Amino acid sequence: MNELNPKISVIVPVYKAEAYLHRCVDSLLAQTFQDYEILLIDDGSPDRSGEICDEYVKKDKRIQVFHKENGGVSSARQCGMDNARGEYTIHADPDDWVEPTMLEELYKKAEEDDADMVICDFYNEEKDHTTYVTQTPSSLHRETVLYELFQRLHGSCCNKFVRRICYERFNIKFPLELSYCEDLYVNACILSNEINISYLPKAFYHYDQYTNQDSLVHRPYRFIIEQGKCFRQLLSDALPSNLYDKIYPNILYHQAMNALVDKNPCLSTFRSDFRDLKQFIKQIDTSWKAKMLLRTAFYVSPNLSHTIIIGWNCMHGR
Repeated sequence: MNELNPKISVIVPVYKAEAYLHRCVDSLLAQTFQDYEILLIDDGSPDRSGEICDEYVKKDKRIQVFHKENGGVSSARQCGMDNARGEYTIHADPDDWVEPTMLEELYKKAEEDDADMVICDFYNEEKDHTTYVTQTPSSLHRETVLYELFQRLHGSCCNKFVRRICYERFNIKFPLELSYCEDLYVNACILSNEINISYLPKAFYHYDQYTNQDSLVHRPYRFIIEQGKCFRQLLSDALPSNLYDKIYPNILYHQAMNALVDKNPCLSTFRSDFRDLKQFIKQIDTSWKAKMLLRTAFYVSPNLSHTIIIGWNCMHGR
């Protein structure tokens, strides 16, 4: 391993993760690829997470730990980026885990294709089953991938292997105002620039949807709405207006579906929160089921749409 300039930096934001942090870090240490560093960012965690991070530093020289005051997941990810030295970066959340060949295969693909971003598939881990989630873009053109990030592709940084210089060249940072979809924002900003994209049709990342009930994915409806408004404003400021206008219906669609899926909804304001989306339902390239749910929400009741979604999820054991 090149300690000064490793090939890959893996960034792990850590907060209240003592129950599962070992699983994540151990899976990263089990990589078949050797030339990498792990940056554990202790975001002022009140539990033993910081101590566990310090224990790992003593065990393996590839690990660095940074202790900071609590500032949210964006500040933790940015702290990792500010201290990363790798040619490529990838993020991992502390409640998830990865396959041992992840770094080796992603790096090989990036080198073969001279890619600035490699997208791969991932696994969704529910309580009783695992689902393989395909992330094949319909095209590797950056605007197509950006468009599809707000429909059928996942916005996460955890299945995207990115050349670090892209963040520096395009002056992209994780916004401190966001603690929800901050990774989607950053990936959208990267894709708004001329980059070379590749796709590897394999899954390495296990996205745990059930262990951590404090996860941001379980935040209530009002939080999602307020963060969604902030997200749209930040992205509108960051992207060229013609590009933002093109993806605006998709952004609304993505946020509306998140709101309808939310486990603790307060849907009385759904129609006013997403009033602009109503005019775009026909043109959005999505499934008939999704369009049916949106029409039901606008013309009948958003609570009924939510109930239908919960019923479908129960039928599939989610």
